[in-house]
Amino acid sequence: MNALLSPFHYTHSPTLPKLLWELGCTLVFSTYQAGKVIFIRATSPETIEQPALDFPRPMGLAVSDQRIAVATREEVVVLTNTPAAEDTYVQEKTYFSGEVDTHDLAWGKDGLWAVNTLLSSMALTDENSDFETQWRPSFVSDVTPEDRCHLNSMAIVDGQPEYVTAFGRVNTFEGWRENKVAGGILMNVPSGEIVLEGLPMPHSPRVYDGKLYLLLSATGELVCAEPETGRYEVVAQLPGFVRGMARCRDYLFVGLSKLRKTSSTFAALPISEDALFSGIVVVSLSEGRIVEHLRYETGVEEIYDVQVLPEGASINPSQPS
Repeated sequence: MNALLSPFHYTHSPTLPKLLWELGCTLVFSTYQAGKVIFIRATSPETIEQPALDFPRPMGLAVSDQRIAVATREEVVVLTNTPAAEDTYVQEKTYFSGEVDTHDLAWGKDGLWAVNTLLSSMALTDENSDFETQWRPSFVSDVTPEDRCHLNSMAIVDGQPEYVTAFGRVNTFEGWRENKVAGGILMNVPSGEIVLEGLPMPHSPRVYDGKLYLLLSATGELVCAEPETGRYEVVAQLPGFVRGMARCRDYLFVGLSKLRKTSSTFAALPISEDALFSGIVVVSLSEGRIVEHLRYETGVEEIYDVQVLPEGASINPSQPS
């Protein structure tokens, strides 16, 4: 059946619909707290709508051509948009992953990559097989369900994983929790080297025009990193816990989450006092500032991933069976 329009109430900056309309793109983001994958599209220069699909604990999203992959509690579901389906996203296939706390997903030359956070490793699947472990940090001694370093996000360059982020260089059960605010690292995958460290909960590394951007969630910063020097420059200070980022032309679309005050993971972070709402902010790369926003008043509290569908792609999602 076709997805229904989401009942979640939101507000947005007056010119956000016009920007989305002019860009011709559609946003898609995951909220594991609400169990939804939500599409944000402009139906005119003045109006927005948000059809949504239900998934069990959706997190990482990957977009490639006419396909969307969604990491769920135990599976990765691949949706496809074909003319035969009347421009509707329908379920193409499902890969069983098990409860490995899959975070980021990304298509590469060899297939679909997944960051399996519980196993502190990355796995790969192709058209013929389910996920098989391919890489783990050298300081992690074995692939075991202990979430040792909280490996969470990756960046693909030229079809291969190039960078990953984790919350700590540790090899013990949930050892990252001891220094979660200042123990984060950025690693180069081919070399296995740590190129930045001391990061406050890094997420969502992305390479745009040869530059490496990532989000420092605990401080609400969008930064441009220099792996060669081990330094980074703050591009913009954002009003909350940032996670999930995608680009369309000059604009970065970044997810904001409302922090749970009772959570041992999110309590007492530097950004806690500012993380009062969830939604999407739009950052102009050329200006280095927020130019648009969408803010959820009810329903959506935590956002994990944000992606942009290709310009001009039609979206009429259908609920997977």
